[in-house]
Amino acid sequence: MKQKVTAVFDIGKTNKKFFLFDKDFKEVHKEYISFDEIKDEDGHPTENLPALQKWLKNVFDRILEKKEFNVKAINFSTYGASLVHIDENGDPLTPLYNYTKPLPKSIVDSFFAKYGPKEEFLKATGCADLSMLNSGLQLYWLKQSKPEVFNKIKYSLHLPQYLSYIFTGIPLSEYTSIGCHTALWDYGKKDYHFWVYKEGLDKILPPIVSTETSINMNYNGHRIKIGVGIHDSSSALLPYVRSIKKKFVLISTGTWSITFNPFTEHPIASEVDESNVINYMRINGKPVKAARLFLGNEYKIQVEKLNKMFGVDDDYHRNVKFNYDTYSRIMKHFKHCFKWESITDSEMPIKTVYNYDNYEHAYHQLMIELVLLQIKCIKKAIGDDEISGLYVDGGFSDNDLFIKLLTHKFRDKKLRTTNASLGSALGAAISISDTKLNSKFLKKNYALKKHVPFIING
Repeated sequence: MKQKVTAVFDIGKTNKKFFLFDKDFKEVHKEYISFDEIKDEDGHPTENLPALQKWLKNVFDRILEKKEFNVKAINFSTYGASLVHIDENGDPLTPLYNYTKPLPKSIVDSFFAKYGPKEEFLKATGCADLSMLNSGLQLYWLKQSKPEVFNKIKYSLHLPQYLSYIFTGIPLSEYTSIGCHTALWDYGKKDYHFWVYKEGLDKILPPIVSTETSINMNYNGHRIKIGVGIHDSSSALLPYVRSIKKKFVLISTGTWSITFNPFTEHPIASEVDESNVINYMRINGKPVKAARLFLGNEYKIQVEKLNKMFGVDDDYHRNVKFNYDTYSRIMKHFKHCFKWESITDSEMPIKTVYNYDNYEHAYHQLMIELVLLQIKCIKKAIGDDEISGLYVDGGFSDNDLFIKLLTHKFRDKKLRTTNASLGSALGAAISISDTKLNSKFLKKNYALKKHVPFIING
């Protein structure tokens, strides 16, 4: 008898992954690929959309023919801030512009001259001024600088919804993609910002549906439930929201450490110059306040310097464990020693001062200072909300110093770590299932661990 499974395409900037999950959301099949980037008309590197589209179809058609699986549903999780503009025949009109592509300053200036003041606009839309990362501005740029292309657009689809469209032929929009710093959504009005209507963009943005929407259809002779796609950060948050009863924040660590507060009462950052506080959206359209920190990037830079200075191998830092006596010595006369290269902080010195006699001491100093930055970030995301728990996943979830120092600082909250390697793929599978998750889900599927604060001597 064939095993019933849910299929998920999880599309990152580098790796494109395909998963099959059983009824208990256990992974039963995985494959992945990566494509060389191509260049857009300005020579900027971008996603090879035709190759991606071909791979999606080939993989799925092959899986449908396999004798051991009965695919009942499929969904799509992808990175955000990316739009596919299609013509009346459903064909893409432009390359999939990379969100790292700079927008001309004249376009950004003219936009804020029309729809500013800038600070008010960014507050209303829960955005930082991130240029093409505000994917809504891409439409404004196309209208202003490439009107011949813009006038041919039948629909502009966020990338997760375009992947769904490849399989269904039905153009749709959904909340998590609209809400990921696109500059399209007015969080106060709970509707598109008025500039969207003023520029006539509402005519090319497809109808909005719930992220949990699925389309039952016959695909290549198989009856399948096809999801509308989900933005990857919101997707990674979903298993937590569905299985945890009390209010919490999720600290998702990696190159960027992003702290998500899905229970915020105050979604808009009050600090007008706070470019690292932005909004995402939950699948039901409710705001998620997020604060981000370039933690993993800075960690990598500083660890490479320490490795060189002390002549240790590249992986040495992975084995350094928290030492209470070293921590106490540093904290007795604490001062900031590191000048960051990819983070700006008012308390960092003009240049790095190395006052260390051994690697372990230096590494403790580094982690204490990085955790101080992380604490500020978490506090920004929490704001005035009453939060009882912290969950940490990603690369720093098994860093002994990072976890012990955070647990110590937030002694009034319960801190837990999870191993969410399936992250956004699992969220995409859950979003189109009718399954209710309980509190044991994270323990069974995410290797949930509880942590207690260390005891202060003396």
